[in-house]
Amino acid sequence: MRKIFRRYMPDPDTLGKSRLFSLLGSTLLQPGLWHLNRRSAARGVAIGMFCGLIPGPFQMLGAALACLPVRANLPIALATTFYTNPLTIVPLYLAAFSIGRFLGGSDARFVMPPEKGAQSLFEWGHALLQWMSGLGQPMAVGLLALATILAVAGYVLVRLAWRWHVLRALRHRRARRLGQSSV
Repeated sequence: MRKIFRRYMPDPDTLGKSRLFSLLGSTLLQPGLWHLNRRSAARGVAIGMFCGLIPGPFQMLGAALACLPVRANLPIALATTFYTNPLTIVPLYLAAFSIGRFLGGSDARFVMPPEKGAQSLFEWGHALLQWMSGLGQPMAVGLLALATILAVAGYVLVRLAWRWHVLRALRHRRARRLGQSSV
């Protein structure tokens, strides 16, 4: 499993030479953010799942900042935020709104988010904030609850999948050893 991830992960040394990373200094090049083990990968998925529901273009920034104190795998956290995209964001926000209504006992109605259209990014961002504030407390509570649920589920699933993979590899190795010793 580690070989598969390493094949697609960018090299920190190469990234350190890029102009973008040189502006950020060595903060995002700490070895703990690039180390791949079951704990850092699970933390990265959990952070990506949680930060994926942050509204607007701040998902990756939130994920990168959240990785720093807990030494989560940065590339995995950033990649995981992509579960929210134009096809999934509305159903996820609708689910969050429903969870928020359930938890808060509200009878508010869900309204579709504003489309980007010909507006500038600033105007669209302002319209998006007005849309979010119009949904109010049910949306805020629901987003927090759904993000937490997804983060915990992602963490547990990665830990279980990693353990399954390791145990499977050990069984195969043991079976190969036993098969070779009997020959």
